[in-house]
Amino acid sequence: MNNKERGENIRHQIVMDVRLHPADICKHIAQIFSITPQAVHSHIKLLEKEGCLNSDGTGKGKRYFLGDVREYKSLFQLDDEFTEDGVWRDHYSFIVEGLPDNIIHICQYGFTEMVNNAIDHSGGQHVSISAIRDKEKIIFIVADDGEGIFWRIRRLCNLNDERQALFELSKGKLTTDPDHHTGEGIFFSSRVFDEFRIDSKGVSFRHDDQSAFDFILETEFSENESGTAVYMLLKRNSERDIQAVFDDYAGPDEFQFNKTVIPVRLAQYENEKLVSRSQAKRLLARIERFKHVIFDFDGVSAIGQSFADEIFRVYAKTHPDIELLTANMETNVEKMVKRALSSRVAKENG
Repeated sequence: MNNKERGENIRHQIVMDVRLHPADICKHIAQIFSITPQAVHSHIKLLEKEGCLNSDGTGKGKRYFLGDVREYKSLFQLDDEFTEDGVWRDHYSFIVEGLPDNIIHICQYGFTEMVNNAIDHSGGQHVSISAIRDKEKIIFIVADDGEGIFWRIRRLCNLNDERQALFELSKGKLTTDPDHHTGEGIFFSSRVFDEFRIDSKGVSFRHDDQSAFDFILETEFSENESGTAVYMLLKRNSERDIQAVFDDYAGPDEFQFNKTVIPVRLAQYENEKLVSRSQAKRLLARIERFKHVIFDFDGVSAIGQSFADEIFRVYAKTHPDIELLTANMETNVEKMVKRALSSRVAKENG
């Protein structure tokens, strides 16, 4: 271990232990690393300068406590002893201490959900977890060395490719282990954070609170690279309430996750147009799990007659218990949807 790494380890230990040793942190750290208290003090001064530590009092009465800037990163083995609540409590909960309750609730929810996914679904051996808190935001990154989330979903759900797996994941209620998981964790985590991203083996899913729809992107990562990385960012001034987000996806006067918003744009592969019944069927896959489905046409300039007919006449007729709604339609899209709806009414009255 070189001097730089040793110094980083010492400062990391100070940050982790200062809560239990506010008055004797120099002596405590000196014993662990076999260095002098004066040497520890130099590291403490650096941490104070960076905003990671604060202090009050003087002389023997001086006490140290965590500053507003906090950071922690570590690699963990995915064994039977490793749990998402345990790693949160023992290693990462201090990141959000002192922040508003809504921020703490969101961070704990997203953190434990994504770490649990790595434990139960990745098939990997290790997970690297990073957390950063600065003056404006909190960031969590959870990266495993497993099979890759989109490849796993594609394989176990018999889908055509990873992009389709990602599209199904964005709808919610998709899980490869229905006996033990509801498939809600990624969906709601992507909605409660300001930025949410999953990268895996050349494909990326992104949900940005500032955008009206999700993204499917090709990434710079090699297709041979294993594992999944989840990035979550929450602004410290966020007033978002996690229960309110849950309620947004429950139907009127209902208490379960039975409403979803489907970004229709995600059904497009590259520059293709949405014109065929097969494309519509891909869009409609698994929506029978919901009672209220909103098709968000933001970013879609036009659709074909067969595409609209398959959704708003054929599917609507065979699934009268599912409410199909639309949002953000341009004029050309709205014309096709109205045509399909009028055709359905005409056939029913005929």
